[in-house]
Amino acid sequence: MKPKHRIYTMSFARVYPLYVAKAERKGRHKAEVDAIICWLTGYSQRGLEDLLETQTDFETFFKEAPMLNPSRTLIRGVVCGIRVEDIQEPTMREIRYLDKLVDELAKGKAMEKILRK
Repeated sequence: MKPKHRIYTMSFARVYPLYVAKAERKGRHKAEVDAIICWLTGYSQRGLEDLLETQTDFETFFKEAPMLNPSRTLIRGVVCGIRVEDIQEPTMREIRYLDKLVDELAKGKAMEKILRK
């Protein structure tokens, strides 16, 4: 059996500031990053804040997500040289969906398009 990727055990709270910093460097806002995360996972703003305080790992973050957005399967493109739609492992695919959405935000894409509305 292949060992889990180390990102699964990494605290979401450790990576979250990197998402926010990436967005803010491009003139976007923390609130937009939060909106993307909540849209993708179904967490409320308060639920997201609680998870950041408890240092929840990535695997648990996605496993316990209240309701993964069904429109997330519309997310297409390349992250870290890999097409997100081709990733077979479910947790890694969810992580890469989030990466892709933050990338789109940082590239100036409109929130309506990022959230697949």
